[in-house]
Amino acid sequence: MLAVLSGLAFVGTAVTHMLDDGAVCVETDFWHNASLATEAPLPINKGVDASSSAARLCQDGPSVGQRAADLGGGLPWLLFGALTLLLFSRLLKGVLLQGPFTDVVSRRLSALGWFVTLGTPIAGLVVGWSHSWLVGSMAPIVGSDPTVAGPQALVLAGLAAVIMGKIMREGVRMREDLEGTI
Repeated sequence: MLAVLSGLAFVGTAVTHMLDDGAVCVETDFWHNASLATEAPLPINKGVDASSSAARLCQDGPSVGQRAADLGGGLPWLLFGALTLLLFSRLLKGVLLQGPFTDVVSRRLSALGWFVTLGTPIAGLVVGWSHSWLVGSMAPIVGSDPTVAGPQALVLAGLAAVIMGKIMREGVRMREDLEGTI
């Protein structure tokens, strides 16, 4: 149920954000030490409001691409969370129906682990690239190097789940061998 609600939140956020007509803002570290009131002002596009004290760029009347890039700053994590919850609920359903030490549970645990291990950096890259593109669309000369955003420590948790899935699979195989021997 929680995964379905997260999926609905994902779709609702995407639709309402794309239909919104407000400004799009992005923060960048480049502006921290810049002075916007100098004789040679920093290059920003037309319609962009820049604040060096907040390291923030805001575009009034953003393009569809800018609005999509702004959406790419948070939506990948929401989708990642919804899919992770869905995989976790399937894991728990397997535990309830067949018990914790079964082949189905070990496979689902491994699938969840691989999803978290690979999905975390992918979602982080999408967020980083979206942010970089958005900054570059408002101040083209400045740009921003794409970075991986988000909690990358989840990769370790995903790898731990993969390892536990393999351990459980071996335990299931050993139990089946023991039952066959007795």
